[in-house]
Amino acid sequence: MDVVVPVFNEEEQLAASIRRFRRYLDTRFPLAARITIADNASTDSTWWIAQRLEAELEGVRSIHLDEKGRGRALRAAWSASDAAILAYTDVDLSTDLDALLPLVAPLLSGHSEVAIGSRLAPGSSVTRGLKREVISRCYNTLLRTLLGTRFRDAQCGFKAIRFDVARRLLPLVIDDAWFFDTELLVLAQRAGLRIHEVPVDWVDDPDSRVDIQATALADLRGIWRLMWTRTRVVIPALVRHDAGVPSAASQARRFAAIGVVSTLAYLAIYSLLRTATTAVAANAIALIVTAVGNTAANRRLTFGVRGRESLGRHHLAGLVALGLALSITSASVALLGAVAPASGGVVELAALAAANGVATLARFQVLRWVLVSGRHPRPAPAQLQRTVS
Repeated sequence: MDVVVPVFNEEEQLAASIRRFRRYLDTRFPLAARITIADNASTDSTWWIAQRLEAELEGVRSIHLDEKGRGRALRAAWSASDAAILAYTDVDLSTDLDALLPLVAPLLSGHSEVAIGSRLAPGSSVTRGLKREVISRCYNTLLRTLLGTRFRDAQCGFKAIRFDVARRLLPLVIDDAWFFDTELLVLAQRAGLRIHEVPVDWVDDPDSRVDIQATALADLRGIWRLMWTRTRVVIPALVRHDAGVPSAASQARRFAAIGVVSTLAYLAIYSLLRTATTAVAANAIALIVTAVGNTAANRRLTFGVRGRESLGRHHLAGLVALGLALSITSASVALLGAVAPASGGVVELAALAAANGVATLARFQVLRWVLVSGRHPRPAPAQLQRTVS
């Protein structure tokens, strides 16, 4: 993980904050993490202090930009990073650092693509003046009303994003200042990405350098721009890796419906063939005929997979599932013949229907594992583990 700390003229608190943050990561955070100090055009000794911290502390680096803008600093630092998870926090560490692991956990698990700290979510604890509280709530209400946002807190300085998502989303964000956060989240929502909110403990920094009036005006201009481009924003090739994939419960329902149709088709074909061949042969032919259609239907309707990518591998999985089903149903036919050789056709069909139900469950697990696994790219294990010397 790479946590960026954007700074502008923070010579008074930079060293203490970075040392405290690095100490927390070293002693209480279970994943390998780097701190990147992103100095955007400071005019005091901030850049000199950042360079000194980089030389003094392992796991700290610094970059310098010649122009101001928190969004510009984050864009530059995230774009140059090689970490699996990209995050940022304000230099005053207003957000309690114990929220860091809950922030990044949904990204590591594949549950979400973006995660944000929220001072307005249930369970959060916030200490700040009435003026800032009212401004924050009004701003986020405005976002929900005008832009249809579903996240609660757009501008808490505590966010994380997966590297692969950032690489594709950052070029689409126009703002380079304080509206950067909001624009990033709005575009992420419009792209169908999951945004996970974490309630945080937050204490206002009385020495904040934010110009509230100028920031508010810039935010209003940004909202107007996103309203105007609401139907014109095109986000090429930026969709969730599981976009279009139904939930597990929906998958089960669709698979069951397709399974019923397949079983009826299987029984009909089996009954037609049974008069001309043996039970084992009729069973095999009926399974083969229905298996291809079953795999194609489940690929598209159950698991939301479209196009020809991995088509061969998916149908190979279908053949594996077919072999499993063939083994189960053939064994049931053979067992029935050994135990009750004089049983009628109705008993034989009932036994096969039951065996086909078991085979269907096995097919579901095989297809779900092959078609769904791998669609959430995971960071390499080496990137997630701390090196212990």
